[in-house]
Amino acid sequence: MHSAKKLVIKVTAGADAPERCSQAFTVAAVAVASGVEVSLWLTGESAWFALPGRAAEFELPHSAPLPDLIESIQAGGLITLCTQCAARRDIEEKDVIEGVRIAGAQVFVSEIMPDGVQALVY
Repeated sequence: MHSAKKLVIKVTAGADAPERCSQAFTVAAVAVASGVEVSLWLTGESAWFALPGRAAEFELPHSAPLPDLIESIQAGGLITLCTQCAARRDIEEKDVIEGVRIAGAQVFVSEIMPDGVQALVY
């Protein structure tokens, strides 16, 4: 079986759809732990989790705490906040958790197009 060399995950949900949101972060963290190159994109309501302390406010029974998942993802992967999503929420580069980059659709497309990349959207 051929496995993807890189996994790009776009999470579009936040506290508005907690199960979908948690699944995205969980899959990203498990992939990093499995040695897969991971790029997690925060879009829509998940954009808020780019801010310090916001992930700690997220609660979902029987799921790993979001701050722990973010830490796991950052240990071996990349977290990106969507440029437009950030702008709509008045989030600037100076506001985000250390290590989170802000980038737009052009960068997302460049990440998902190469061979060996698997893209998932939650």
